Amino acid sequence: MNKPRFVYVTYIRSTPDKVWDALTKPEFTRRYWMETWQDSKWEPGSPWKLMLPDGRVADAGEVVEADRPRRLVLRWRNELFPEYHAEGFSICTVEIEPIGQEVKLSLTHEIDKPESEFLKDVSNGWPMILSSLKSLLETDDALELAKKLPKDF
Repeated sequence: MNKPRFVYVTYIRSTPDKVWDALTKPEFTRRYWMETWQDSKWEPGSPWKLMLPDGRVADAGEVVEADRPRRLVLRWRNELFPEYHAEGFSICTVEIEPIGQEVKLSLTHEIDKPESEFLKDVSNGWPMILSSLKSLLETDDALELAKKLPKDF
C-alpha cells in the first residue's frame, strides 16, 4: 500500500542558495511563515523544531538529510495538538532544482497513517506557505495571509 502523501511543485525566480536560505534561516521564515522559525543545525541526525512566535514548539523531529542547496528531508511530528501527535512521525522532503534562471521547488509530505488528519491539514497549509515564500523571494514581500499567526492558534 502506498503511503498517504501530499506533493506540491512550484517554480521560483531565484537561485538554489536563496531558496535554501529562505527555507532554513529564521530571518526568512519569520517573514513568510506566520512569524515562525525553524531551529536546527541542518545536519543529518540533528534535532529540528518549528517554533511559534510565543515560544511554543509546533512541530519537532530530526534532520534526515541535508544536502545544501539541493535536498532537505525532515522527520516531522506535530507537538501542538494531541490528535496529530498521536499519528506519529511523517517525512517532509524538499527538493530544489535549478532550471535556467529559475528554481523548481518540489515538496513531498508523507505519513504511514491512512486517513491522516495531520496530512490533510498540512496539505491545506503548504500551498499558502510556499506561495508566500515564492512571493517573498520574487518581490521581497510575503503574502499578507501568511505574515501573522491566526489569533486562535
